[in-house]
Amino acid sequence: MKSHRILNTRKRVIVALVHTVAFFGVAVLGFFFPVSPLRIGSPSSAWIIAGVYVIVSSVLLWLTAISRGAVERLYFALVTVSASFGLLRQLLGDPSMHVAVHVRVTMLACAVVTGAWMLSSPAQSLERIDVSCAAGGQIAGEQGKRP
Repeated sequence: MKSHRILNTRKRVIVALVHTVAFFGVAVLGFFFPVSPLRIGSPSSAWIIAGVYVIVSSVLLWLTAISRGAVERLYFALVTVSASFGLLRQLLGDPSMHVAVHVRVTMLACAVVTGAWMLSSPAQSLERIDVSCAAGGQIAGEQGKRP
């Protein structure tokens, strides 16, 4: 997928899609578990989860900024919004941010559809990696070429 900077191979799209489906499942579980607002006396696990959300949201925002293709940028924007709403829910709790669960599930569902579209789109063919090659996995069709 030459128009994409990050998700430029089938393997990368599949890995991203698997992660998105897994986090979609985690987001759906959010409907069943209430979250209290983060306070000074909150358990350390709540602070750790908030820290993870800060890191993940920041990295995804950076990936959105450096992505090249419109579809790739859309995918990263969707997962960034989902992670950011997860952070807001963790900080503010359910009473003021219960809508965050709905936004997260919706954004991740859209990201799954976008990832599947990237994987199956014939107009944007992904480069296939030949992992059986002794040279360590070259791009299919370029095995004979040397740099």
